[in-house]
Amino acid sequence: MSTPFSTPNRPHPLLVDWALTDGLAWIHIFKAALAAFLALWIAMRLDLPQPRTAMTTVFVVMQPQSGMVLAKSFYRFCGTLVGLVVMLALISLFSQQPVLFLSATALWVGICTAGAARNRNFRSYGFVLSGYTAALIGIPAAQHADAAFLTAMTRVAEVSLGILCSGAVSALVFPRHAGEQVRATVRRRFTAFVDYVSKALGGGIERSQIERINAAFVADIVGLEAARSVAVFEDPDTRMRSGRVARLNGEFMSVSTRFHALHQLMNRLRVNGAAATVDALEPYFREVAPLLSAAGAPVEKAADAAHAAAQLDTFKAALPRRIRATRRSLDPATDLLEFDTAAELLYRFVDDLHAYTLTYASLAVPTHEREHRITRYVPKTSLLAAGVSGLRAFIVVLVLSGFWIMSAWPSGGTAVLDAAAVIALASSSPRPTQMAFQMAGGTALAAVAGMIVVFALYPRADGFLLLSAVLLPFLMLGAFISTRPGMMGVGVGYCIFFCFLAGPDNVIQYDPSGFINDAIALVASMLVCSMAFAVLLPTDAPWLRRLLMRELRRQVVTASKGGLIRLAMRFESGARDLLSQIDALAAGREDLQREALRWLFAVLEVGHAVIDLRTELSRSDTGTGTPARAARASIAQALHRVAHLFDHPTPRRFDAALSATTLAIDDLRALLDTVHEPREERHRLQRMSSHLHFIRTALLDRQSPLGHLSQRELPHEGASHAA
Repeated sequence: MSTPFSTPNRPHPLLVDWALTDGLAWIHIFKAALAAFLALWIAMRLDLPQPRTAMTTVFVVMQPQSGMVLAKSFYRFCGTLVGLVVMLALISLFSQQPVLFLSATALWVGICTAGAARNRNFRSYGFVLSGYTAALIGIPAAQHADAAFLTAMTRVAEVSLGILCSGAVSALVFPRHAGEQVRATVRRRFTAFVDYVSKALGGGIERSQIERINAAFVADIVGLEAARSVAVFEDPDTRMRSGRVARLNGEFMSVSTRFHALHQLMNRLRVNGAAATVDALEPYFREVAPLLSAAGAPVEKAADAAHAAAQLDTFKAALPRRIRATRRSLDPATDLLEFDTAAELLYRFVDDLHAYTLTYASLAVPTHEREHRITRYVPKTSLLAAGVSGLRAFIVVLVLSGFWIMSAWPSGGTAVLDAAAVIALASSSPRPTQMAFQMAGGTALAAVAGMIVVFALYPRADGFLLLSAVLLPFLMLGAFISTRPGMMGVGVGYCIFFCFLAGPDNVIQYDPSGFINDAIALVASMLVCSMAFAVLLPTDAPWLRRLLMRELRRQVVTASKGGLIRLAMRFESGARDLLSQIDALAAGREDLQREALRWLFAVLEVGHAVIDLRTELSRSDTGTGTPARAARASIAQALHRVAHLFDHPTPRRFDAALSATTLAIDDLRALLDTVHEPREERHRLQRMSSHLHFIRTALLDRQSPLGHLSQRELPHEGASHAA
């Protein structure tokens, strides 16, 4: 008889769980060690002067997924070449003037650190390496300018060797592909969104659930773009679908924003007693969820989405005619502007959902026409925050350079070049102070381990195999630490600087005083970086969160005044990217994260309506009569007042925005009374009125973060769902 304990060919659940967690971590550890020894062996066979540089590079670029390794290696190589060229230029100009040379180096490191803070993913790493390589090559080479070019070339060769070995081992030995993560994320998100739409339209979801679901969607959007940007390095099949994945991300942002706006509008209509409008539109809502199914089951795979897309297309084609029939049957006392606004949002939601489903279905085939119309995710970073990061790096490198010159410390150059690397690397971390401090702890541990290896074990190691046996447990210790939650900084510091201090060269120098001096310099420079992050405009201080919150609100200003070409994508991705940064800074503070999410909802609702309004306005041809001029002027004033409000919310600006929006609606209604033909122009004016009305209802929403600015008595917001 079969029992749970005797079921054949079925591994124990605990074993499966271990294989998917710690098992994968141990595979990564062994792969890192293998790549390090391969790079070390080849460097020694090629008689490169510092094989430890190749081994260090392995631990710098090694990642769990092969695409991440290849992407990081690519940007490291590019950054290394840029840093090399810049440093050779600085050496040729200032090698005889230490003060000017170190000042120029500090300025370059500051510029690169600002670039690293401004960019995302491994592009940021390219900027880090441009600054660090300049210091790594330039500071030792400047002391022997006659050999600077040869030194630079050998460093590039050693770094390139480490990159090649990392990429080869990652791609050939138990490879893990970022493309698999991309496919899993796309499939999971589509299923989750369909489930969310079904529950929300069915009234089975609370506001707290909505917040959690949308926060998870934001994390998915940012994470999918990061995974897509590295997956393209893995294989041609992933690259062929990369544009569609990018497009899918953009379409998901649009459809999720549209659905949230529709959901919130229906809540407001219920609260305000617009029962006729709600009752008239409820049947359409109930029809949407069944369309997102194939053979009676929810769509999960891309291959099954084509049928759902066809059903949505049929529904969308018939919707305008059905809506017009419903509108004609309404009671004459019904507020038609409220009905038109809700109906317009419903149609736009269905249209966006259809596009999203079509793109998802297109992923089932290798090539598709939707690959050629790509909308790219556009990250958003505060220029001021990036500038602060660059200024902080400049000050740290300049201070340590000055200390080196005044003290003539033999390891002062090591402290300077290490600070150049750590200050840039940690700037990209959500907790840079903690990251730099952890790296200092890992480096101190590496110094102790390194002393044991260099002065106790190396003299007894004869041959490469014995050398590898000596190094293996120490390297695996660091790699293991780096895989532990909350210990990545310690592991990174240990792995990199154990190789830097104790990695073998072709000619090993047994110099205890030099070793100790270098270890002290490394730890001290990291502690200085940690203190700089804590003291010089600290990133975990409230100022940065307030700055990012203002940048988030100012996305409405961008929507009001930016160029219309690809504005929607810049707006959507920028708002979500800023929220992800705010969430990282407010980790563990649910109140701050909830406040940021509420502002995101307000920004997306109003900003999307503003973009739709501007798009319709750019296509409108209402003539040059007095009503047309008055309507255009009032719309422009409403857009200006709304942008002014989000730039700096105050009760006075709130009242001005509300009044300007109301006036624009009235002027459009007056214009509608004068325009009867052509029919499309009249519909366009009605859509513009709907967008303005939606902006007005969003401003008056009590649950909005702008709700407390209202100085008038408003109905209480009580509904928790749209239908």
